[in-house]
Amino acid sequence: MEVSFGEDRILFLRYDFPGATVHPTGTLTAGQIRDADWELWRPEIRTTLGETLFVPHEQQAELKQFCLRNDIAGKQRLDIWSDLLEPFLDTEFSPEHVQATDNRLRQAGLSCEEAAGIRRRLTPLMHAYNFDSMLWEWVDLNLYDLLSAATGPLVAPGIQAALGDLAEFYGWAMEIADRRR
Repeated sequence: MEVSFGEDRILFLRYDFPGATVHPTGTLTAGQIRDADWELWRPEIRTTLGETLFVPHEQQAELKQFCLRNDIAGKQRLDIWSDLLEPFLDTEFSPEHVQATDNRLRQAGLSCEEAAGIRRRLTPLMHAYNFDSMLWEWVDLNLYDLLSAATGPLVAPGIQAALGDLAEFYGWAMEIADRRR
């Protein structure tokens, strides 16, 4: 991922996720940005179309300055994908913790059945990403991890291919991510 900031636009010189509006390269104007969270480890931009785009960690300050210069709101929000992918972490949670996660998912508009279906669909992918690859993440798996699992080198191509068209998968992931505004 490679990003360059202009006065009123962001140039994505290399963006690795097929389906993204800026893949493999593209430009995003300030007017196309709904809000951003530059405080995250991997800063995020949310577009007016509901897409989440990522910026390298090293460019947090640049993103913040860009947003302040262009009157773009800084907004922190919980990552619905962190809650959905929680069962694939290398850790165990108390029943109370699981219930709190389920409650957040319901508040974001996902029924228990829908959340379970999403998790079933992603089980082979996320097991391969976090366990088979020996990543062993135990703190947080999120939207960036999901997209990395679907497109990156840690998961066997056959498992990735089972997801279907990557652009469609990307759109599906973004639609879910945008539920928690």
